[in-house]
Amino acid sequence: MHDTPAHPTDHAAPAAAPRANAVVGILAFAGIVVALMQTLVIPLIPELPRLLDASPSDATWAITATLLAGAVATPVVGRLGDMYGKRRMLLVSLVLLVAGSVVAALSDSLTPMIVGRTLQGLSAGVIALGISIMRDELPAERLGAATAIMSASLGVGGALGLPAAALLAENADWHALFWASAALGVLAFALVIRLVPESPVRSGGRFDVIGALGLSTALASLLLAISKGGDWGWNDGLTLGLFAVAAVTLGLWGLWELRTTGPLVDLRTSARRQVLLTNVTSLVFGYSLFGMSLILPQLLQLPEATGYGLGRSMLTVGLVMAPTGLVMLATAPLSATISRTRGPKATLMLGALVVAAGYALSIVMMSSLWQIVIASSVIGAGIGLAYGAMPSLIMAAVPPSETAAANSLNALMRAIGTSVSSAVAGVILAQMTTSFGGVALPSRDGFRVVMVLGSAAALVAFVIASFLPRHRAPSASPVATSATAPSTRGASARG
Repeated sequence: MHDTPAHPTDHAAPAAAPRANAVVGILAFAGIVVALMQTLVIPLIPELPRLLDASPSDATWAITATLLAGAVATPVVGRLGDMYGKRRMLLVSLVLLVAGSVVAALSDSLTPMIVGRTLQGLSAGVIALGISIMRDELPAERLGAATAIMSASLGVGGALGLPAAALLAENADWHALFWASAALGVLAFALVIRLVPESPVRSGGRFDVIGALGLSTALASLLLAISKGGDWGWNDGLTLGLFAVAAVTLGLWGLWELRTTGPLVDLRTSARRQVLLTNVTSLVFGYSLFGMSLILPQLLQLPEATGYGLGRSMLTVGLVMAPTGLVMLATAPLSATISRTRGPKATLMLGALVVAAGYALSIVMMSSLWQIVIASSVIGAGIGLAYGAMPSLIMAAVPPSETAAANSLNALMRAIGTSVSSAVAGVILAQMTTSFGGVALPSRDGFRVVMVLGSAAALVAFVIASFLPRHRAPSASPVATSATAPSTRGASARG
């Protein structure tokens, strides 16, 4: 691959303040829209078998299809963004989101719903692309806060989407959820077209088709085994076979990526200590993020007669969870400030400790709404701090021509972490049950075990982050970084 990094004379001047604010706001809005898509169907999950005339097991494919599509699309779209334009691939992702929303809105059976949800999942790379655009377009002094806000959009969209989706589902036809998603996607597309510029920082070269197919096969096999293992049985031949396919394919893919010119993922760059440890920390943090999202809604909805459930509606659940996303957004500037003064390593470690403390609080504060709001908000604050630091760590260690691919790989690690979290929590809650009215429900101890694991995972992330390199002063500007890209690239190739 022959990189064509921008030089200072080629790069557009850093955006003026009003334009920079518009770029940040629009990209964060696009990230929120994509995050909304992920929580859109949560209020519908109990009703999906009836709505789609399908068995409960088959209906879960409306969730699994989005997960698999997002995992496959994220690294591929990131690499294509580096090669052919990040804004261009952002627009393609938003088109796929709108198309998937329209297909789902028109569906009344399982097959078109799966198709629609798959198309929606293919838009999952928007947040990583948005962060990469910010690196190319914003002045250095704005970059930290902007990327922290963009990272927080994942939690904001998820938290605000739940009450909005519940409100629509309770008061309108369920198809309205997807029409609303389509409308928001069209709005995001129009704003990006109008106000977000295309960056000249591109790598060029030929796309690694074999690498994309290999990684897609490995990821699909791995995540399918993780997400469906509980239904099929962890000792089932299909589950074990998929894990074996994932392991073998991933090994062969790694050998190919090390030997080919212009790989989908530059494994030598990814093996740098700062990039590798940040990605491993992201995987563990993904576990902590989803643990809260999975446990607290169930706890809130269980009957009060169980002695620990709060018997609330889905709308109330959404309203209780909404402050978490707002706290994540509010901590984004704080994350940027700490990263600027103490380094992103310190921010990441602090975020891990706050998340661990939040889960510890949730173990003893789970008997009323206000207690759950406080505990989940503390967890949200920690996630906001940590997620704001991760892009800074990644971008400080990779050249501009690989920014989107590197950020996409980091986002993929978080997605794998959330999938593992869902599977582990599902097994624990299925095994630790109590009988209520002849029905087996997750027990109080089951919830507490999952919360303990969430706290432990955050502490593991803290330990991993402690091995990151010490803080170094940031480059004067993205332009200066671009100018040094060729030598950086060469170093990675020699590493």
